[in-house]
Amino acid sequence: MERPSRPRAAGRLPGPRGPEDTSPFDLVAFGASAGGIKALISVLGDLPAEFPVPVLVVQHLDPKHDTVIAVILGRRSELAAKLAEPGDAVQSGVVYFAPPDRHLRISARGVLALSEEAHVNFVRPAADVLFESVADGYGERAVVCVLSGTGADGARGAARVKERGGTVVVEDPETAAFAGMPDAAVRTGAADFVRPLNEIAGVLVGLVNGTLSR
Repeated sequence: MERPSRPRAAGRLPGPRGPEDTSPFDLVAFGASAGGIKALISVLGDLPAEFPVPVLVVQHLDPKHDTVIAVILGRRSELAAKLAEPGDAVQSGVVYFAPPDRHLRISARGVLALSEEAHVNFVRPAADVLFESVADGYGERAVVCVLSGTGADGARGAARVKERGGTVVVEDPETAAFAGMPDAAVRTGAADFVRPLNEIAGVLVGLVNGTLSR
């Protein structure tokens, strides 16, 4: 995939989406667990700096340690990256990571919220929590993507997104480092695209640019 020749300046955040933005989608959300860091590096590293929507990420992390995931992923992507903070108004071309031990949600107005509510699927943050808020707030204008991971987190939320008219992309369980989460998502029947890791960025770019449909 062709990449921009000049990366975004460090720390520079793009402005909000304007009326000239014509993407059929408003955001992309990821859920990942074991093997997810490598998968996210692969996918986010292939997204262009001009990616026209915000990106939200739940990656299961050890709650006992501070995370540098936004720094690590930011160095390998043309997109700006940061840990989500309460009240953040999401912006196109920025990746927001759920911090350890906090659930991440987004409102229909594009504002992020964090909570210390009970674990879901034995984890916090949980992809299901994020995906369900995405489904309720964005419906058919949402894309969610389930990557490598153990367990079944993300499956229920992906099904909710599908019920509300959104689009579901899943890493192929046959090629994922850990097949649990992708397999659970596929078994819901909600997946619109099941692809090996190296094809997922292309699918996402096609969807948000309106050149690929279900």
